[in-house]
Amino acid sequence: MSKREYPDRPVVGIGAVVIRDGKVLLIRRGVAPGRGLWAVPGGSLELGETLQQGAEREILEETGITIRAREPIYAFDFFERDPDGRIRFHFVIVDLAADYIRGDVKGADDALEARWLAPGDLDHLPVSKNTLKLLQAAGFIKN
Repeated sequence: MSKREYPDRPVVGIGAVVIRDGKVLLIRRGVAPGRGLWAVPGGSLELGETLQQGAEREILEETGITIRAREPIYAFDFFERDPDGRIRFHFVIVDLAADYIRGDVKGADDALEARWLAPGDLDHLPVSKNTLKLLQAAGFIKN
């Protein structure tokens, strides 16, 4: 078990919405929660990092892309309970707007895969509910 699983307090998660040429950068998650689902790249904020520094580090680790993270655009709570009702995961997630700087997309670290995806591509992939809500709030997809 990692410290993310069965935590004694909420974990701060960070992600970044990177849009380039009408496509958004998404990863297919390689770890729980949400293993196998497509989501905005991100991870856990480390002690001493700003939200922007954490997002820039995580996106580079998971996708090979260098970004410039900007302002927060979406925040939500994520809970997952096990069959006994114990909290297995509890994240407070903050997603930031970000600009693409450079790099070629490749899935790495916790990402099984990483891709630039157009809005229509999302209709044919298993995308996490929170990612869909985030992309709606960001104006990338319509309700």
